[in-house]
Amino acid sequence: MKIAYISTYPPRECGLATFNQNLVNALSLNSSYDAAQSFVVAMNESEDLNEHAYPEDVKFIIRQQNQQDYLDAADFINNSNIDTCIIEHEFGIYGGNSGIFLLSLLNRLKKPFITVLHTVLKDPSFMQQTIIKEIASKSSKIVVMSKKAVLFLTSIYQIPSSQIKLIAHGVPDLEPISNNAVSQSDLFRNKKVLFTFGLISRNKGLETVIKALPDVVKRHPEVLYVILGNTHPGVVKHNGEEYRDSLKALAKDLGVEKNIAFVNKFVSEEELHQYLTACYLYITPYLNEAQITSGTLSYAVGAGAAVVSTPYWHAQELLSENRGELFDFKNDSQLAKIINNLLEDKVKYQSLKNNAYQYGLDLRWPAIGNVYMSALQEALDSGKKPARKVPPVIDVDSMPALNLSHIELLTDDTGIIQHAKFGIPNLKEGYCIDDNARALILSLMAYDQDKSKKALKLMPVYLSFIQYMQREDGNFRNFLSFNRNYLDEVGSEDSFGRTIWSLGYLINIGPNNSYREFGRELFGNAVPHFKKLKYLRAIANTIIGIAYYLRSHPGDELLVNEINRLSKSLTDAYSNNKDGDWHWYEDILTYDNAILPLALLCHYEVTGNSESHRTAMESIKFLNSFSFENGYLNPVGNAGWMKKNGKNPVYDQQALETMAMVLLYSKAFEITKDDAYLNLMQTSYEWFLGKNSLHIPLYDFETNGCADGLQFNSVNRNQGAESTLAYFISHLTVLNTAEIEFQSFSSPLIQVDKYA
Repeated sequence: MKIAYISTYPPRECGLATFNQNLVNALSLNSSYDAAQSFVVAMNESEDLNEHAYPEDVKFIIRQQNQQDYLDAADFINNSNIDTCIIEHEFGIYGGNSGIFLLSLLNRLKKPFITVLHTVLKDPSFMQQTIIKEIASKSSKIVVMSKKAVLFLTSIYQIPSSQIKLIAHGVPDLEPISNNAVSQSDLFRNKKVLFTFGLISRNKGLETVIKALPDVVKRHPEVLYVILGNTHPGVVKHNGEEYRDSLKALAKDLGVEKNIAFVNKFVSEEELHQYLTACYLYITPYLNEAQITSGTLSYAVGAGAAVVSTPYWHAQELLSENRGELFDFKNDSQLAKIINNLLEDKVKYQSLKNNAYQYGLDLRWPAIGNVYMSALQEALDSGKKPARKVPPVIDVDSMPALNLSHIELLTDDTGIIQHAKFGIPNLKEGYCIDDNARALILSLMAYDQDKSKKALKLMPVYLSFIQYMQREDGNFRNFLSFNRNYLDEVGSEDSFGRTIWSLGYLINIGPNNSYREFGRELFGNAVPHFKKLKYLRAIANTIIGIAYYLRSHPGDELLVNEINRLSKSLTDAYSNNKDGDWHWYEDILTYDNAILPLALLCHYEVTGNSESHRTAMESIKFLNSFSFENGYLNPVGNAGWMKKNGKNPVYDQQALETMAMVLLYSKAFEITKDDAYLNLMQTSYEWFLGKNSLHIPLYDFETNGCADGLQFNSVNRNQGAESTLAYFISHLTVLNTAEIEFQSFSSPLIQVDKYA
């Protein structure tokens, strides 16, 4: 078996690196392992590829904060002879918010893999929980090292138990040696050594042991507390040796400075084993329970040391059945009593050592390696999932259920609030007609889809808001404060166009005559302003609104003339800016880009204008040429936008841009019946659900809101009206298009009842 390992790796001084090297060595003992073609993909902290002098088995290096390296690593593995992969996971070793860059690699990886979780949080952030769920969905197995971790994954992360494999933390396959250099050293000779090792930081609770020393030293002056390990690099970077110095000062204040020693180095496993077998007691005084796995504790038990520990999660499991002693967090007096008792009760002391040693035999790396090899074989045997059959292209069953609870939360009796802080309405920002126009479209779509009573209840709120914002001359204001004061005299052309779109849509599919007539009155008041529009997106939104209007009133010559005139503005702009490979309406792609060809398709649909059709299809092809690299949607980012013959800046990606793409491909399929547009629509919609450059969903399954945008290393966790409405309009567009798709593949004799 040929295996790729993705992790930190020695000589980087890191517990995960040591674990990964031990796993490589353990698996290499298996007769079915192909060591010559297996390799390591190593994680670097810095941009310096020469940061560490890696051994030959490291074939690829990922710089932690360089997202392209993750994609290149996946390609490197895919193009190799590797059969399967092992990924070691800690949030801190991968780049982006909470290590999100790892998802780029996993979603590009074509080899089966298992993921070893070294940390499972009880109270994860939204991002942390989402990342772990995504990792689990892609992994053949998730490996954890404690029963508590299994419980958390099933109850908090909703990962099926069948997806999880419990494999204990491995320990060195070493026996105590008679000529132990550590026990014979000046430091240990004639001492009863209390011992702690590992990278030093405040959460290790070392001060608890120092505070216990006075009561111990009174009865046993030969006791020495040895702390082995360097200060954690992150601590050194920000605080230097402040914590270590504070421990020394504490020992001096308590009069036990001669009973404490620091050994500031990173030792080999062989030397560490000598320390563990030479010490009298091994102590882990961590400050809280939230440690799901402790490699240091596993090593101590594996070495047959007598262990005393606070009751963090892994310690509770590993030291049960009289394999160690527990004391309460920060309770130095209790610790002192336990130490004194074990120094004086030789029978109890020897019982702890014997029990730990016997249990540790099953934790040794050769045995653990065989368990990992079985898990990898399962990953290989599981094979590839069968390809999904088409038609249908649209996978309705995989879509979340339609839930408008967040829309309801954002809506009061005035209208829909613009912004939110996380999932909570931000009342300070008030309202805008843009969002209320989109909310009206959403409520109309939801009612048309399944006669939603919630949507019908919300509809008049948004419609009355639009009426309240219309000026006497028929134009519209845009912004309204929370206390219902107008914040502008005339809104932007964009907000005008979006409002016309919503009113045209209302006139076309409103649930009753009253709403449709009211909409037509507001629409009619605004018609004189159509001639004043200058900006392309305002013109495009208005064209779409007029097109919906003309579906219900096709004989209205005034509006036919208006839509023709406005559409010519778009085709003229296209002709003036088209140049070589640049097939666009401007010399830059900015925001809401897909609205421009969508408007021309709507114009073609109601008038049959061939120039609009040709222009739309050419510009769609151009838009497609850079929007779907790597198999997912990469809409034009707001960070500089895309200048003529330049590159798509990718970030920050906005939900509104994706909604426009979904609407465009839906309309293109309606007109052409070409399945390619169904695929593009589905792929665009899946951007919301995690099929994007960070492979993280923007739709929040807890709040039923949508994140405000996709940034280069995270999502914007605020869930305002614009992004949430964009998601639900996209969702309902996909459902509606699925019905059209179904009908196109059904016999013409079959009648489909939309509301059945």
